[in-house]
Amino acid sequence: MPSSVLRIALWSTVGVIVAALIAWQWGLPPFAPRPPGGAAAVGGPITLVDQTGATHTDRDFRGKLMLIYFGYTFCPDVCPTALQVMTVALNELGPKAKGVQGIFITVDPARDTPAHLKSYVANFPGLIGLTGSEDQVRAAARAYRVYYRKAGEGKDYLMDHSSIIFLMDRDGRYLAHFSHTSQSGAMAAAIAKHL
Repeated sequence: MPSSVLRIALWSTVGVIVAALIAWQWGLPPFAPRPPGGAAAVGGPITLVDQTGATHTDRDFRGKLMLIYFGYTFCPDVCPTALQVMTVALNELGPKAKGVQGIFITVDPARDTPAHLKSYVANFPGLIGLTGSEDQVRAAARAYRVYYRKAGEGKDYLMDHSSIIFLMDRDGRYLAHFSHTSQSGAMAAAIAKHL
């Protein structure tokens, strides 16, 4: 078989695998059925611990919009940028921000203990930090279709992860999403439409 044909076949296979992984992450058929009404299959039950050591489930946030980001405190750039955008967007909402709960969920529970989260989220007013066991964090990430993976060894390892900010409604259903590069004003405007 000529090398050019082999190369095309290899890249085609890689493309199919990447497309399948993206479809799986976002819950697209054939991997997971969409819920009635065409809403995105994002969100679901979570049980995690906040920065004060209190246990929370997704039901504790009912009645408020939720602005959720998965990341980790040792992240050098993307996570603090996303959390800053969220914080500024909430500030721009003024008094209406009381109807929104900003949530930072770690993908690095080994290092992001409640005590460590407490000092970290203090830099981002209006947000709470959530952590838990490896299984609890994995279940939360799976519910939100978030990818994460440890990268490197030793105490200074990094975490590869999705960088998506989810806006969920008062019943925990998906409304919209943003990236860490979103403008805070656009985020605030999108949130205000649901308040």
